Order: sequence, then C-alpha cells, then structure tokens
Amino acid sequence: MTTQKTIKVRQIASGCGHLKSQIATLKGLGLGKVNKEKVLLDTPEIRGMVNKVSHLVKIIEE
Repeated sequence: MTTQKTIKVRQIASGCGHLKSQIATLKGLGLGKVNKEKVLLDTPEIRGMVNKVSHLVKIIEE
C-alpha cells in the first residue's frame, strides 16, 4: 500500500478583480472564498495550478 503525498492549500485573497482563468483555477482547486482550505494530492498538475494563483493562495505546512 502506497501513501500519496498531499498538500494543504488556503485561499488568502479574493479572486475578485483578477483574470477569469485565475478564478477558474481557484474553483478547480476547490476554493472560492477567503480562508477556505483544501487538502489536495501533491501532483505536478496541482502544483502548476497553485503556482498560477500563488498570489491568492498559501501552502500550509503540516
């Protein structure tokens, strides 16, 4: 049984006033409101999405 790495992401700023693609990326990550947190798999795809909206989210170290 293999354990998959996860990351916890918290939205720290609103998506209002940003590009539609960035708002869509937040929704794709399961976020949408400030201070909402999600635990996601640590995959290259998720990391790319987080990097795209790095000014709106923060990775929480566990």
